[in-house]
Amino acid sequence: MCIMRQGHKEELMEFSEHIKTANVEDVVLHQPLHPPSRGTLCITGHHLLFSDREENSTRQILLLLRNIDAIEKSVENLLGYSSLFSKADYSKRISGSSGTITVKCKDLRVLQLDIPGMEQCLNIAHSIETLSCLNDVSEMYPFFYRPSDLSSQDQWGLSSSEKYYSEHKELHKRWRLSSVNRDYSVCPSYPPAVIVPKDIDDDTLKKVAKFRQSGRFPVLCYYHRKNGMVIMRGGQPLTGANRKRCREDELLLQAVIDSSDKGYIIDTRSSQQVQQARMTGGGFESKSSYSCWKRLHRQMEKGKALQESLIKLVEACGDESQNMDRWLSKLENSKWLSHVQTALSTAGLLAECVERDGHSVLVHGSEGTDCTLLVSTLAQLIMDPCCRTLEGFLALLEREWVQAGHPFQLRCAHSAYSHVRLQQESPVFLLLLDCVWQLWRQFPLALGFSEALLLRLATEAYFSNYGTFLCNNDQERCALGVKEKTYCLFHSLLKPTEKEHYTNPLYEPTDLAIWPSVHPQSLQLWRGFFLRWTPQTRHLEEAQEEIRNMVIEWGKVALS
Repeated sequence: MCIMRQGHKEELMEFSEHIKTANVEDVVLHQPLHPPSRGTLCITGHHLLFSDREENSTRQILLLLRNIDAIEKSVENLLGYSSLFSKADYSKRISGSSGTITVKCKDLRVLQLDIPGMEQCLNIAHSIETLSCLNDVSEMYPFFYRPSDLSSQDQWGLSSSEKYYSEHKELHKRWRLSSVNRDYSVCPSYPPAVIVPKDIDDDTLKKVAKFRQSGRFPVLCYYHRKNGMVIMRGGQPLTGANRKRCREDELLLQAVIDSSDKGYIIDTRSSQQVQQARMTGGGFESKSSYSCWKRLHRQMEKGKALQESLIKLVEACGDESQNMDRWLSKLENSKWLSHVQTALSTAGLLAECVERDGHSVLVHGSEGTDCTLLVSTLAQLIMDPCCRTLEGFLALLEREWVQAGHPFQLRCAHSAYSHVRLQQESPVFLLLLDCVWQLWRQFPLALGFSEALLLRLATEAYFSNYGTFLCNNDQERCALGVKEKTYCLFHSLLKPTEKEHYTNPLYEPTDLAIWPSVHPQSLQLWRGFFLRWTPQTRHLEEAQEEIRNMVIEWGKVALS
């Protein structure tokens, strides 16, 4: 098996202080969609391994500890009665008792382990709690993973600002590739190279960076070949209560558009929120200073509100009461589908400004690392057929999320089950994948990838064998040597053996924009993700897979 590295003993040594009990026999595993099974449980520095010992069974279940969001333990508590037994008898009673560990996973699975012996149960629970929450990125499994079918010499990643610039020759007349951030000193969350107006030099960019939240000065993220319009993204201007101005910032935005043209600024906060931000040092582009730009506000939830929405939705999906009114009420109260609707309608507005109205757009919220990326990604999917192929979509995610500085390590630290007090967790990337699924469902022929890809990405962001979603930005990945010491998920997904599974056999390329319907009746719960561990969804998946195989076979016959 390629999942364990050759120096597995080193890994065990590295984490041995956290493992008091490495193996337990006679454990009973309860998991969704399978009958209970009895076997051996092993714990390593990064995995739980359950080997079925039932007759004629060779089944093994390998669970990455990073997948575990929360555990709940239940043991027979004899500790308070130790004085009633002799030392030998007490020890016998302790080892003769049993405990149960309920494991709640980030992929929404819930497993139950019945473990003989209270001490063994408590030891395993302690190891899981400790090893599933290691904060040192260099101790995480991607640094230990050694797949047999990938080479460490393979190029890391699919896209970059440099590659995008070289592929769009039309940009070269008015735009340039700047290396102002080559040492990450101007903006820690940007990549080393960015695309900016040709008339704006690096000294000007440095001044603009000081005027924008977290140094995120406006950069080009999309060029629309049909009409030459662009999408820019960045952080909010730091105008503050005194309505500060930055002449260099105004010049940069003026250089984006022709003097006779106008542009739009889509702010993912409400008018009230931007006024509040101004009082704490943030702000917005005033009409007097940016006369050629029209500001549009579209409030989008992020952070704690979005995380709590996910928690409520998962709770609703796990409700076994079978009461229709209760289910519909909980689904509505979660507000998850409202967030989906807002994201799609804001992306539609952005695409409309560029595609239909023929104007360039700057998108930002506060920092520009969450909702900004969500909206710009969806808009590109709506407008650009190149982003709708399997490889094009993965390249888009790399450019707009991995390189653009979405803080995956912070946002995906915990999912819906965690008992830990919320810090900076927020399922913005999961919301993106849900929105893409809505597009995929509404336009079944227009996207070149399958639902299986979206499901895979939804879990990989939270726990992975690969280094793609590690850290919070390119600077952190560079400091830890992620590209040199780990493997790229996107390259793995494009291997011929994997690619077929993630390709849409019904795909028919179209140059037309795909405008999503955001009517409440048009949006559905993403059953494949949120209800994936229920028998009903599994039966549906099996039927869909059979239909998919029939379509693939029919395609082969048609070509022969």
